[in-house]
Amino acid sequence: MQQLLLEVVRASPPTFENFVVGVNQELIRTLIDVTGTQKQERFIYLWGESGCGKSHLLQAAIHALIDKQLPTRYVDCRRISVADFNPDVNQVAIDEVEQLDDINQIRLFNLYNHIRENGAGLFLASGTQPPAQLGLREDLTTRLGWGLVYQVHALTDTQKIEAMQHHATRRGFALSQEICEFLLKYAPRDLSSLIGLIDGLDHYSLQRQRPVTRSLLYQWLRSQQGDCPTLHTPS
Repeated sequence: MQQLLLEVVRASPPTFENFVVGVNQELIRTLIDVTGTQKQERFIYLWGESGCGKSHLLQAAIHALIDKQLPTRYVDCRRISVADFNPDVNQVAIDEVEQLDDINQIRLFNLYNHIRENGAGLFLASGTQPPAQLGLREDLTTRLGWGLVYQVHALTDTQKIEAMQHHATRRGFALSQEICEFLLKYAPRDLSSLIGLIDGLDHYSLQRQRPVTRSLLYQWLRSQQGDCPTLHTPS
């Protein structure tokens, strides 16, 4: 079920505007400042549990910089290449640094030093733990802790349901508590994926000219499987 829901996610591009802030107000203000005209800090490290929104925020920052026509790079450390550490690009967001092997840890260390010594650019990074607990090279973890370090606090399930229902209301339909709880149980739990599923369900309901109900949700999921009869939805 979760794999199917993951496959049908149609998430909107991540921005600061579509991130549900929760208790992360100071962090959001800082990121808006450093990607805008008030670049007081150039090195920021975000940490938090999987699904808390770290990747969303890094990609939102990169999109904000692209809008200013700056050369940027977003690096997912699960899928990495040598070109990702090109020193000619000094506006970077490095996601999931705990995934780096020894060679790429050295490359990231060198890139950090290059940006620092160059006196320009922006270095953003994220991981699941604070720098000192990542288990990476000591010199790299020291660098990651030199700048600002923020924990990204995940939303509670209640806050996620409120956010999903608010998003649905903005799209012009009501989303029941039952459907929200179903998605929280079976879908990827990060809010970006949940919102993407709601958008997909809304699009399907408009195509079928039917209201969003549990029955319609199951029909939509079955339609995503084509002829595969393996989906067993709760009664």
